[in-house]
Formats: sequence, structure tokens, C-alpha cells
Amino acid sequence: MAGLRPDKKVFYFTTCGWMMWNWLVSALASEATLMLYDGSPFYPDGNRMFDFVQDEGAMFFGTSAKFIDSVKKAGLKPAETHPLPDLETLASTGSPLVPESFDFVYEHIKKDVALTSVSGGTDLLACFVGSNAQGPIYRGEIQAPALGMAVEIWNDAGERVTEELGELVCTQPFPTVPLCFWNDPDDTRFKAAYFEKFPGVWCHGDLALETRHGGYLIVGRSDAVLNPGGVRIGTAEIYRQVEQLDAVLEAVAVAQEWDGDVRVVLFVVLREGLALTEALTLEIKTRIRAGATPRHVPQVVLAVADIPRTRSGKITELAVRDIIHGREVKNVEALANPEALDCFRNLDALG
Repeated sequence: MAGLRPDKKVFYFTTCGWMMWNWLVSALASEATLMLYDGSPFYPDGNRMFDFVQDEGAMFFGTSAKFIDSVKKAGLKPAETHPLPDLETLASTGSPLVPESFDFVYEHIKKDVALTSVSGGTDLLACFVGSNAQGPIYRGEIQAPALGMAVEIWNDAGERVTEELGELVCTQPFPTVPLCFWNDPDDTRFKAAYFEKFPGVWCHGDLALETRHGGYLIVGRSDAVLNPGGVRIGTAEIYRQVEQLDAVLEAVAVAQEWDGDVRVVLFVVLREGLALTEALTLEIKTRIRAGATPRHVPQVVLAVADIPRTRSGKITELAVRDIIHGREVKNVEALANPEALDCFRNLDALG
């Protein structure tokens, strides 16, 4: 965190179960003051976090991409009511922050804030890519590799690529590499999780792209990548399009095994009182086709009441994929709303 000093206040909206809690506590090493909040960030409305940041004079405010998205969907424009004079940095993580959300921050939250999108992992309690206080911020991009991280993007042949989708890897040991997994005495699960694809090189499981600026785009988890007709598609590319529609509050896209191949299935949560009509389905598909490619267009679009997410607010694509295939969902205890899984059981339209 650039500019962190003993007279500064730091606020990262997080639960104690998210890795960002540990990250937040580390700010005490700079003798900064931590700001903590317990409760819904939308009670009584979506301005609650901005009230807190302004009233307490936070220099740093960290949140999730989903929170920024939700503020935008709620039609709020905090810049009109909250000047936030002390806020220097707004950080986002948890899921990709799309270019349109960068626009929203600078147009409707604060025009002179440093918007830093970061990405890392729970197992290492650190970031692979993040902010660079001395570098420019490009719309939709994470700025640079984190300090101490030899980050590259590799293709399936283990070759470094730029401006091309590939696996995010770390080619050298880093300070927070885990020592082991619990109940894994011979490191079998640990090695399979991170070193199986490229022996001796940490492969994090993120589908990513290194830009011509030296920045990064994270487009989804590798194990949740859609692969219709053998073409790899990141789910973030679909979400970026569909969530721009006012009728859609949230969405999750998964690959369903179908006729010897896979097809893309998109589940959407709609605004209260709306139904998924043929016209709205066509609008969703048209938006995705125009903003991405025909390959990104889902073969099936279904409305659901809720989408399962982790306690840190991340959508769990793998849980949805498992449930629609009749497989057991692992780590149900990690879900904040496990009852949402019932929305995906026995859907006739998927038969």
C-alpha cells in the first residue's frame, strides 16, 4: 500500500475467513490504524461503506469487484454525495474488475483515486499481480507483478506468451509459498494442485493474459474455463457483457457435457419482478455476441433465484457445474449460501 504511514487509516471490507483479513492486519506493521466493519455493506443502503470511509477519513479502501458492480447496479453515484477527501487508493479483488467498472469508479466514485485491481491466492496469502504506485493505470488492467513474484503467462507447451491467453505461473520460489497441505504427508495433493502441469513451476490455475503495457488481465479459473468446440473461453468475458444489462443482477456461466462435446449454459439472476422472456434471452445473447464473439454465446440461458458463493463473495462456478452433472459438491461448508445449490437441481431445461 503506497503512502501507508502511522497517521493513515486503512479499511478493507472483509470477513475474517477471507485472506484479505490477514492482508489487512499486516498494515499494523506500518503503525497505521485499521478500520473494521461488521454487517451488511448495503444496510441501510449502498452508501454505507462510503459513509464509513468519509466519516473516518480512510486513506485506503479495499473491497471486491462484486461490491463495485453492485453499487453500479443499484444506480448509486457516491461522488455526488461523498467527496472522500482523504481517500487515495481504492483496491479491488475477489474476481476480475472489468473495464466498465474502472469507468464507473472514475466517473461516479472519485476521479483522482488510484484504482488498483489485484489478484493472488488464499494458499499463499499474497498477490501475484497488483499495484505499482509509480506506474500508469490502464482501463481494465492489473498493473504489474507483485514484488518478489516472477510472474509469467505460459501456453500449454510451457512457453511464455504475451497478448495471448495462457496459464498464470510463477517461475521462481516466492516468500510465501506454502510448506504443505494439511493431511498430505507425502505432498501428493500439494504437488498435484500447483506443480503437475509444469513440473517445478507454480501454476496457479488462473487463465490470464499479459498486455502490451506489462499489465495483466485475469479472465477466469482454468478449471472453470469453457471449452465449446475446443475453443477456450474465460467466463469473465461473458460476465463483462451480460452484467451490463440493467435487467441482470448477476450471472454464472458453466460448461455442460452435451452430445459428446460441451455447451455453454448461462444462469442469470434478474431484477425483482422480471421474467426471462424470449425477448430478454435474445437481448442477452445479442449483447454477448456483439461484445465478445459468437463462441461466447450460451446455448442455454436460464433464470435462477440465487447463485452459490463463498463466504468472501466469490461465485462458485465449479459447484454449479458439479450440481448440474449430478456430482457431489465439494467443500459445501465453505459456501455462504449453500441453499442456493437447490436452484440448480433437476432443471428440466438441462435434460
